[in-house]
Amino acid sequence: MKNSNLVIFVAELLGTFGLLIAATSCIVYDGMLGGAYGIAFIAIIHFVGIAIVINAFGKYSMAHFNPAVTIAFFITRHTKAKQLPVYFTAQAIGAFLGTIFVKFVFGDYALLGTNTPNLDFTMPEIIGYEILATALLMAVIYVVVHKKISKMSGIMIAGIIGLDVLFLGPISGASMNPIRSLSPAIVSGVTTDLWLYWTTPFIGTIIMAIFYRRKFQT
Repeated sequence: MKNSNLVIFVAELLGTFGLLIAATSCIVYDGMLGGAYGIAFIAIIHFVGIAIVINAFGKYSMAHFNPAVTIAFFITRHTKAKQLPVYFTAQAIGAFLGTIFVKFVFGDYALLGTNTPNLDFTMPEIIGYEILATALLMAVIYVVVHKKISKMSGIMIAGIIGLDVLFLGPISGASMNPIRSLSPAIVSGVTTDLWLYWTTPFIGTIIMAIFYRRKFQT
C-alpha cells in the first residue's frame, strides 16, 4: 500500500529536519571549539545522524530529504509530478526548522554550518568535485532502490555521504543537497556561494538519473 501525501510530507519534514541537525550541528559545535575535532568528526556525525533518519523515515517517503534527489526520482518515475510540491515544501520547512534548532541549541558559530568552497582550488575543480560528490550519492541511492536493499540502506547512503564529506568537503563543501545549503545560508545571512549549491547537486543527480533510466528503464 502506497503512503499518502500526508505521510510523505511528515516523513520528509522530520527527516530533513534531522538531516540538517546532523549535517550542521557538528560543524557549529566544532566551530565553537575552534576546530578542535576537525573534518573526521564532522564526517562521522553526518554518517550516524543521516543513517538514523533514513532508517526512521525511509519506508514512508523513500527518504529523499533533498530536492535534487527528488528531481532524480521524478526523472526515473519513482516519484510522480503531483508529489513534487509535497516533497519540496516538506524539505524546505524541515530544513529551516533544523537550522533554527541548531542556532538556538548549539549557538551561532561557523555560519550555522553554511557550506563554503575552498578557494585554494580553482572554481572548475570545486564545481567538478561537488558534481562528483552528488553523483556518487545518487548512484548509491539507485543501487539501494534497484536492488531493493532495505536493512542496509541507511548505512550505505549515510556511508557515501560521510565519505564525500571526509574527502571532498575540504574542497567543495560537499553539500550534495540544495536545501541543506539554503537554510543555514539564509538564516546566517551569508548567501555568497548559494549559486554553487543550487546548481551542482542537481547536475550530479540528473546525470545519474539519465544513466539509470537508459540502463535499466528502456
